[in-house]
Amino acid sequence: MHRILYLMKVTAILADDLVKTVKAYTQSSTVTETITIALKDWVDIYNIKELNKQIKQNPIFIDNDKNIREINRSLC
Repeated sequence: MHRILYLMKVTAILADDLVKTVKAYTQSSTVTETITIALKDWVDIYNIKELNKQIKQNPIFIDNDKNIREINRSLC
């Protein structure tokens, strides 16, 4: 089984302060790792916000623990 990775080389103008701050928060050793972690975190947060919007539009109301089990089983 082969796995194909696509990588993008990017030239970006970023403020030194911003990169240093993010590098400190992510505890990364390289700028590439710093930006990769920051972008992955941003995507995760975006997805959570989108999921929250969907739940707000169609909330699940649970009356008792039996309903919770039925809902969990129906989602699998």
